[in-house]
Order: sequence, then C-alpha cells, then structure tokens
Amino acid sequence: MTLIASTSEHSPTPITEGKREITVAHSPDSDDAFMFYGLATNKVRVPGLRFTHTLSDIETLNRKAMEGVYDVTAISFHAYPYIQDHYSLLATGGSVGDGYGPMIVAPRAYSISDIKRKRIAVPGVLTTAYLVLKLFAPGIETDVVPFDEIIPQVLDGRQEAGLIIHEGQLTYDKSGLHRIVDLGKWWQKVTGLPLPLGGNAIRRSLGPELMSSVGNALRESIQYALDHREEALAYAMQFARDLDSQLADKFVGMYVNERTLDYGPEGREAVRRLLDMGHKAGIIPQASRVDFAA
Repeated sequence: MTLIASTSEHSPTPITEGKREITVAHSPDSDDAFMFYGLATNKVRVPGLRFTHTLSDIETLNRKAMEGVYDVTAISFHAYPYIQDHYSLLATGGSVGDGYGPMIVAPRAYSISDIKRKRIAVPGVLTTAYLVLKLFAPGIETDVVPFDEIIPQVLDGRQEAGLIIHEGQLTYDKSGLHRIVDLGKWWQKVTGLPLPLGGNAIRRSLGPELMSSVGNALRESIQYALDHREEALAYAMQFARDLDSQLADKFVGMYVNERTLDYGPEGREAVRRLLDMGHKAGIIPQASRVDFAA
C-alpha cells in the first residue's frame, strides 16, 4: 500500500469570514461526538479560527487521510504509518481500550482454535481492529464488511463470525451472539499495555504554531465535555446507534476519559509498540515514526 499525496496537502487552508478555516473530520459515533461537542457547538472557540466538521466512517477517514484531505482527522492507529510524512498525531483525542477493545463474535461459542479457522468479517483493513486481529491470528481469513453491517450479516448467516467495533461491543449479546475473544484483553495479556485504537492526526503543513493552537482547542473541547457531561451526552445521543442513555454513557466513558486528554507515557508506548509489532509481523510494510504534536 502506498501513500497517495494530494495537492490539498500543500494548498493553503481557505480563509472565510476573516477567519482561517480548519477542516475537521471524525466518525459519526457517540464517543467522537462527545469529544468534539465543545468545538462543534462553539462552546470552545479559538480567535481567528473557524472549525468545519465532516462526519464519515473510520475506514473512509483512513483513506481520506492518505490523500491529505482534512487538516485534522480521526484515524485508526493502523493507518498512521501510511500518513506519517504528512500528519502528526495530536497529543489528545485518543480512544484507548484499557483491557477491552474490538471483539470477535459468532452465533456459536467456538473455541479459540476453531475461530482461527473461520472467515471473519472485518470493518476495514486499515482499522486497528484488523491489525490486532492479524497479530492475534496471522493466517486468519477475512472479508471486509461495513462495520454496521457485520452483526446483521453474522446473524443471517452470510458471515461465520465478525470483528465488531464501536457500540456493537455493548449490544452484540442482545442478538444472541457469543463473544469468542476480546482483543483488548488479549492485547493487555500479551503486552501489559492498554490497546490504542484511534486518535486524531493533524497536517504538518499547518506549522507548529497553528498545530499547537488546534491541539489545545481539541483538549479544551474534550475537557468541556467531561466537565459538562450531561449536556455533552445529550448531544452525543443523536449519534448513539441502538444505545439507550445508560449504555451511551457507558460507551462514552470507555473511550473518552482522562487518557483521552493525554495519552500519558503508557499510552504513547502502547501506540509505538502496536505499530512496531505490526511492522515486525509484516502486516505494516514500513516502520513507523510516531510523534505527537506539542
């Protein structure tokens, strides 16, 4: 896989209404909505900057990042080595599973050895879920399916098993599916570290000063949501697929917390370890150079 350099990577960001526009892209999920609540509703503002938001599924955002489309974009950590020449990771905004993460589910309670012989529906080959699956079972066969169709396709027999992300981690059992393995637990057992799933990347061409301003704005947005949890959750509920308010609160709490404000040394080491293992296993062709914007 090669990086497709886009001309937009080198084009100036447009200036509108006397303000410089910063294009922001993230997934239409309750945790991302919660995280960006402050910025999306202008509760958090930065003098001279105007943030515009685009919502898309994470695999699409991974591909768009390879084209350099957005100034700030949510990405799977698996995608970072492919965009590292043009993007840096922001120090805030990470979704990290502390002993939990993507799950393999199936209609039957297969053993670990059995599941490794099944074809698994996955939400995209650039997702971190896919990377960890291939670390867990290098020879496993996969079939790419949109993330929100994985559970339905497993239920109707089109897929033998599925790798689920997002809110499906809290709702799969309502459909009668069995959790075969939680890859976040597996990862923690192997490494002793939390599992970094996704983060926010920022275009290097913005320059250090602007990158810092945008990074601080995102931190303020996350802090605002944590400090005003009830109103931020009410906003995020419109993006909470098949979750009631209690489950939405639980899901947001899993992936937007103190570690989202700052990865900390353990979180940063986990990102580096994940990508290094992926490279050594031959899943990621190039070595990663992980750096976090100040």
